[in-house]
Amino acid sequence: MKGVIFALILMLSLQPLQAQTPEVERLIPKVLNIFPHDDGAFSQGLLWHDGYLYESTGLFGESTLRRVDIASGEPQILLSLDDAYFAEGLERVGDKLIQLTWKAGVAFVYDMDSLELIDTVEYDGEGWGLCYDGRFLFMSDSTPYLSLRDAETFELIVRAAVTYQGQIIPPQLLNELECVGEHIYANAWNTDFIFRIDKFTGDVKAVIDASTLLTDAERADLPAGGVLNGIAYNPESETFFITGKLWSKIFEVVFISS
Repeated sequence: MKGVIFALILMLSLQPLQAQTPEVERLIPKVLNIFPHDDGAFSQGLLWHDGYLYESTGLFGESTLRRVDIASGEPQILLSLDDAYFAEGLERVGDKLIQLTWKAGVAFVYDMDSLELIDTVEYDGEGWGLCYDGRFLFMSDSTPYLSLRDAETFELIVRAAVTYQGQIIPPQLLNELECVGEHIYANAWNTDFIFRIDKFTGDVKAVIDASTLLTDAERADLPAGGVLNGIAYNPESETFFITGKLWSKIFEVVFISS
C-alpha cells in the first residue's frame, strides 16, 4: 500500500511537460456544518435524498444499509446484510437503491422507502463505488477504470481509464463516487484526496485536499482503516457531505480554491 501512496504523491507533484498537458485545479473543503456520524460505521457508500442520508457500510459480518437522520446521526432504518457479504458503494436510481458488494459479484436492489430487498444483479470483478448521472451508472472496481453501466439492467456498456495530466492513475485509488453535473467526484482510497473527474473524458480536473477536516488528535484516535470515504451531494443547497470509515463526524462543505 505504501507503493500506491507514493505513486499518488508522485503523480500529484508532476509538472506539465507540454503546453497541452491538462491543468489540474487544487481545491480544499470549506466546512459549513458538522453533524454526528456513527463511529462504528465502516462507510462505503453515501448519498443524500429528500432530507436523509443513505449509507452503505462494509466489513464481513458488519455490513449494513441505513437511512440516517442527519441531525442526530441515528439510523431510522438499519438493514444488516448476510455475514457472507462485504457491502460497498450505494446509489439511487428512481425509487430504488443499488448496493454493491466487494468480491461477491452481486449488487442488491432495494425499495427506496422501505429498504426492502426487491432484486439482485450480477457483475464481473470487484465492486467499489457507484454513482448515477440521471442516465448512466458509473462504477469503480479497484482498477484505474470507470465502468459505464445501463441504469435499468446494470449491463456493462464501456470501461474507460481515468487520467491525471495525461497519465493513467494507479490502481486501487477510485473508491466512493458521486455524480454531480458533468463531473464525478471520487475518493482516492487510503488518502486525504478527492478527485473531480470529467465524466466525458476521464481527465482529473481538480484534486481536493481534505486533510484538514480532522484534527491531529482525531486522526490519531482512528482505528486501522479509518480513512476518508463518503461523498454525498445535496442539489438544493449545492453542498457536499463528507465523512470517513469509522469517523465520528460528517462535514457539510463546499469546495474552494486552495
